[in-house]
Amino acid sequence: MDSIRNAIRDVPDFPKAGVMFKDITPILQDPALFGSVIDALTERYAGRGVDKIAAMESRGFIFAAPLATRLGAGFIPLRKLGKLPYKTISATFELEYGTETLEVHEDAISTGDRVLILDDVLATGGTAAASVDLVRRCGGEVVESAFVIELGFLNGRSKLDGVDVFTLITFD
Repeated sequence: MDSIRNAIRDVPDFPKAGVMFKDITPILQDPALFGSVIDALTERYAGRGVDKIAAMESRGFIFAAPLATRLGAGFIPLRKLGKLPYKTISATFELEYGTETLEVHEDAISTGDRVLILDDVLATGGTAAASVDLVRRCGGEVVESAFVIELGFLNGRSKLDGVDVFTLITFD
């Protein structure tokens, strides 16, 4: 995991002043590193009965699609307000730099589906908590919330009480 950690670059003041953005694009540009992330996630979730992977727009999609293929699971996009063409349910939440709304198609998850929630970064936990809410409102069971990176100093886990959380890399 050190090679993955070392590839993540800090971008100060993005998307606004005072925010230190953790940029994963160097991981994506290196097929071996990107493959290592997908391999680690596959190892963790193989055999755990994951029916679907719900991922947040947009960087969560990058990791969820190949993982879903490897696990034989469906992929559920959780999109920003107004981006999905069919009937949706939504959840609005606080970010570290504003508010956002996520939506999911109302028929994307069936009652009893075992759903892994996946994103690139766990920061303040608002996006993840909204995702858990959407999955549960659709009737799904949250297997776990997984992240490539966790910004531990922001204590996002505290918003995911009752949900198991897994991260590959934590920055304290």
